[in-house]
Amino acid sequence: MTFYLNLALRLGIWFLLTADLSWANIIIGVSVVLFLPYASTSSASLRDWLSALWKILKAIPQAYIEAWEIMLRPHDQEVITMERVPPRRTPGLVFLDIFLITFTPKTIVLKYHERGWYEVHKIQRGEG
Repeated sequence: MTFYLNLALRLGIWFLLTADLSWANIIIGVSVVLFLPYASTSSASLRDWLSALWKILKAIPQAYIEAWEIMLRPHDQEVITMERVPPRRTPGLVFLDIFLITFTPKTIVLKYHERGWYEVHKIQRGEG
């Protein structure tokens, strides 16, 4: 099952990059996705994938709320924090984590540290 989720993730990235849903592009995308190498050393559990996808679905309304907050109230403080990567993350799940953090308007991942940390830039409301 995780193979198909990984396949769908790669195909979704292909469609986001090309912004073309023509039959020719679908065939090219499926071909490219099938010929890309897969990491056989670590496999994510179905629970990890479903958890990441659920977090992304919950982040959609949060992104709209944060966008309105930024427009209506000033956010003039910047903070850089380190967030721990959940254990046993495959590259696909690391990508989804980074996508999730960056999807919301108040945060962006600056760097992924191989030792298991995300460097995250956040904006916050100032005091006063």
